[in-house]
Amino acid sequence: MQVLAFSTPQDPLWRWRIVNYAGELVEESRDTFQTIARAIQEGSKRLTAMNVVDTSVPYQPHRSTRHLRVP
Repeated sequence: MQVLAFSTPQDPLWRWRIVNYAGELVEESRDTFQTIARAIQEGSKRLTAMNVVDTSVPYQPHRSTRHLRVP
């Protein structure tokens, strides 16, 4: 799993988000932080406290188009 931080133009404060290797959202902070470093730090603490193993399958962006080809 990975921790990332994000902000939006409407809310310039930072929040953390935990996503699995398939790109699915696992958890998101409700609290906001002044810096990206602080958001990542708090998200990492939460991920450690969760103590979970990511068994998801990583997303494969490049799929075969063989099924679309005409024989």
